[in-house]
Amino acid sequence: MSDGPSAGPGRAPVVGALAPRFDDVTRIAVLRGGGLGDLVFALPAAEALAAAYPGATLTLLGAPGHAALLAGRPSPFADVVVLPVRPGVRDGVEDPAATAAFLDDQRARGYDLAVQVHGGGANSNPFLLALGARHTVGLRAEDAPALERTVPYLYYQHEVLRALEVAALAGAPAVDLEPRLRLTPAEEEARRSGPAGPPLVVLHPGATDPRRRWPPASFAAVAAALAAEGADVVVVGDASEVGLAEQLLAAVPPEHAPRVRSTAGRGTLPELVDLLLRADLVVADDSGPRHVAAALGTPTVGVYWFGNALNAGALSRGRHRLQLAWTTQCPVCGVDVTALGAPRCPHDDSFVADVPVAAVLADARALLAGADRRSGDRAD
Repeated sequence: MSDGPSAGPGRAPVVGALAPRFDDVTRIAVLRGGGLGDLVFALPAAEALAAAYPGATLTLLGAPGHAALLAGRPSPFADVVVLPVRPGVRDGVEDPAATAAFLDDQRARGYDLAVQVHGGGANSNPFLLALGARHTVGLRAEDAPALERTVPYLYYQHEVLRALEVAALAGAPAVDLEPRLRLTPAEEEARRSGPAGPPLVVLHPGATDPRRRWPPASFAAVAAALAAEGADVVVVGDASEVGLAEQLLAAVPPEHAPRVRSTAGRGTLPELVDLLLRADLVVADDSGPRHVAAALGTPTVGVYWFGNALNAGALSRGRHRLQLAWTTQCPVCGVDVTALGAPRCPHDDSFVADVPVAAVLADARALLAGADRRSGDRAD
């Protein structure tokens, strides 16, 4: 093994302990399924691996949405292989034959290094080990099988820093701390030329966990205020979020409704990415569209439960703002929602409902006032 660079003055930053690099690594697999945000949070770790092993090709073992997001886009990954359905790896009903065929195909690639940044490892570590890589690094909860090198999986850690700590196990120091999606040449040109017309604000009122959702009426108040000030407002969401978008639109006063529209349930992921790239501001819950927007360089205001902010909040404040809810008990039954390992109560009432509209609006106005709409280099 060759020694990796050490942290210190003039050296690359390291999260955790920097281990020696592995020798003769030409093929690297990175396991990271889940949603769009999960991929975004893993990008700095992938960039670190690509920089530490410049002669290697990186393969992302990811979700269908990851393949769609990275299609035609420069990235640290040479290719994306969609994971099979398997408990704890990708949701759905598993086809054992399809899983076996997937693993046979991946073993034939002859990975030198397999990297697990897909949770605590109870399910993902056995899957990673089945790839047959010469070396393995990753996360490990107490109930997970061991890899060659591991760091403990403890829930409250920012996902970007968690993945970078895993990369350090492979001798890869960080090259960037904030996730950044590399732009295509067409996107670079669009960013340089800047938008024409009124400010464009995108709202996303959805989140996978209903407890992370700010009420549609609160989003509607933001939409109405910004529309009154001359912005065009677009509400986005997937097919499961059409109802939320409809509630939001219904709560917008009629005099402002002409400037507020919804694309929820319609369009493709590339169309959503194009909209987020063109937006002057995105206001959203802790969700995939917010994370993608931030990685594209679009300013965001995020509404977060404070526990989720520890794991998934934006790191910088020049371009991104967070408004936090400090809920510690379920609004219905009063159970302590900060306790790890306790069974989840059955209630889906919002943890972030009491985030003030005025605070979100203040952040939105500040970011809109500070945005250089004609520059391709929005400063942090």
